[in-house]
Amino acid sequence: MHALTRPFGTLHLRIDGPARGPSVVFANSLGTDLRLWDRVLPLLPPGLRMIRYDKRGHGLSSVGGGHSLPDHVDDAIAVIEAFAPGPVILVGLSIGGLIAQGVASQRPDLIRALVLSNTAARLGTAQSWTERIAAVKAEGLEGIADGVMDRWFAPAFRTKPEVALWRAMLARTPAGGYIAACDALARADQRAATARLRLPALLIAGSEDGATAPALVRDTADLIPGAAFHVIPGAGHLPCVETPDQWAALVAPFLKAHSHA
Repeated sequence: MHALTRPFGTLHLRIDGPARGPSVVFANSLGTDLRLWDRVLPLLPPGLRMIRYDKRGHGLSSVGGGHSLPDHVDDAIAVIEAFAPGPVILVGLSIGGLIAQGVASQRPDLIRALVLSNTAARLGTAQSWTERIAAVKAEGLEGIADGVMDRWFAPAFRTKPEVALWRAMLARTPAGGYIAACDALARADQRAATARLRLPALLIAGSEDGATAPALVRDTADLIPGAAFHVIPGAGHLPCVETPDQWAALVAPFLKAHSHA
């Protein structure tokens, strides 16, 4: 367990792997914490320094601010500068992928390559996120949890008992942190900035993703010259949870190819 002091409070991190290994930083999705990556880390190449953190308002990190994408981008930059020697591969899922695009746009010197999973340069609409915020204020996260599970997971996976654990993770997310992230998503639009990126990128979609359709992920891949794009059949919004073997089979070769200068 590691902590990073920020102006709003403290970020919670976990670091696995050798101190001098090439660094890979993971940014989690809305309503999850750094445990999102538990299943895939053992399937990735040995010798890497794996750095995970709870974005502000999630997991064990403090609640404070986070109403704009630049807030979250600044946090990711601080994590990299504090814990990751040299340029890193930045892996982001959903809002984590938007954060990754923002870091690559703002600080290209810090990023060696990107893995963008189940994300896009623009997620949803201002109206959809405003409606989500209103629902959370009225019903709490418990009130929206079942609908979120339907968007997160493919039908076959939703029959598994462990879905209750992911539902609990969402429901126990601080409402203030969740609302702030939704507010950031309502205004975040990386399309112009992402179209200027020139770096190796791997984009991954799930065929059954109810939150970020594969077509949106492909549209973002098309913005980055040379980016690779793959769809995992039968996977929903969190393929690193549902189909970790298939997700890692795509990501591991990419990490091997780009983890060294």
